[in-house]
Amino acid sequence: MTQLPPEQQGVYISPVQMYQEVQHVSRLVSRVDGKLDGILADNREIKGDVSDHEARLRALELGETPRQQRDEARIASLESGRWPLPALGALMGLAGVATGVAALFVR
Repeated sequence: MTQLPPEQQGVYISPVQMYQEVQHVSRLVSRVDGKLDGILADNREIKGDVSDHEARLRALELGETPRQQRDEARIASLESGRWPLPALGALMGLAGVATGVAALFVR
């Protein structure tokens, strides 16, 4: 065998080695593709959860939940039952003033 000068020497890659390397790269790409599919499925699930949470928050902000509607009705009934107390207090004050005035003039 004759020696070639260093400028003409090179690396020889056989077709078998190239085929093996392409097969190896193909397996790696398949693994990455599988992982991406898993990530995309997780992303879809997360998007569904986020939209569900957003809908719940909007319902809470608008006061549309059954519990909020029930509480509003209860508060309204309590407030409507409370109105006579100030009116009764005012009437009692007027009665006291009238009694005082009457007692002053009776003497």
